[in-house]
Amino acid sequence: MKDYLIIGAGIIGLALARELKKAKPQAKIIIIEKESDVGFHSSGRNSGVLHAGFYYTSSSLKAKFTKEGNKELTTYCLENNLSINRCQKVVVAKDESEVNTLKELYNRGIKNGVDVSLITQEEVDKKFKNVKTHKLALYSPTTSTVNPVEILHHLKKELLNKGVEIKFNTPFKESMKYDAKKIINAAGLYADKIAKSFGFSKNYKIIPFKGIYLKYDFTDKFIDTNIYPVPNLKNPFLGVHFTITVDNTIKIGPTAIPAFWRENYEGFQNFKLYEFIDIITTEAKLFFLNSFHFRDLALEEIKKYNKKYFINLAKSMVKQMNEKGFQSWSKPGIRAQLLNIKTNELVQDFVVEGDKKSVHILNAVSPAFTSSFPFARWVVQNYIL
Repeated sequence: MKDYLIIGAGIIGLALARELKKAKPQAKIIIIEKESDVGFHSSGRNSGVLHAGFYYTSSSLKAKFTKEGNKELTTYCLENNLSINRCQKVVVAKDESEVNTLKELYNRGIKNGVDVSLITQEEVDKKFKNVKTHKLALYSPTTSTVNPVEILHHLKKELLNKGVEIKFNTPFKESMKYDAKKIINAAGLYADKIAKSFGFSKNYKIIPFKGIYLKYDFTDKFIDTNIYPVPNLKNPFLGVHFTITVDNTIKIGPTAIPAFWRENYEGFQNFKLYEFIDIITTEAKLFFLNSFHFRDLALEEIKKYNKKYFINLAKSMVKQMNEKGFQSWSKPGIRAQLLNIKTNELVQDFVVEGDKKSVHILNAVSPAFTSSFPFARWVVQNYIL
């Protein structure tokens, strides 16, 4: 009999196994994964940004783990010779109302112990090229970009070397008997479904949102840092922004388009009729009620399928750029966003439920990749051991 069975070999599942091995080196751990390797879904389609931790209120789990996670994953990459681009980040304002939100983000960052500062346009010009803001910008020196798939494969290798068993092409099925003392559900897009089979996630349902980036195909590098707009703090999406990847590719995005089934990446790939009916019914209700401004969000996001409109959202944050360079779309990712079905509101923070037999990670959304190491340690200490 295994001590622990982990469902899902994404960043959270792998990080949980890593922390369990640290806490209990002799523990027998098995991870099951429905795909043939790591990195097929959210973790491997992640933007690769290591967030600093200033977006989140100080009382949240996201605030608690993002700063620590940024530091730990940065160290992990450096110690293991993994790709990292320490390109930093600025959040820019377009008018006076957004300057006030910038100041709120700065205050959150300070409360969270994050290295952030407010800088003027003149200071922005000295640090970076081609960035445009209104009066002030928020500067984050600890934001970086990494290669998520490279990190996942390194973690897989590390775990295998420590005796963790990983079974690929092995989806979780309720009908199967699992010979383990404790089951840990880190199934991402299907975490709520699996949790319900154990009697959890009674108040929650995962709603998928599709994120796509446009890549800059020309060779000139017209920016040298990540550039973000001031976000709407009432929802968990950060708006269309510039990201510089580990190989110095410039991207703009992502979208946050409501998807129609859980793995609704491209065309009818992975289409499931029962998922389509369930999700479209939920989204129609949210659209009609305009819960958390869902109708406004959906209509705004649909506009982003128009490439010119999409590019113009990013264009406002720089002094100049060649729009013709943005030609190709990146492979889409799906955000497994938790909805509270009692209140019809999106859940902003991480959510974990469980008992002595099972533990369920229900809302491991951005910045879950950044937060993965300290978050996994917290789950192990508070829910598993």
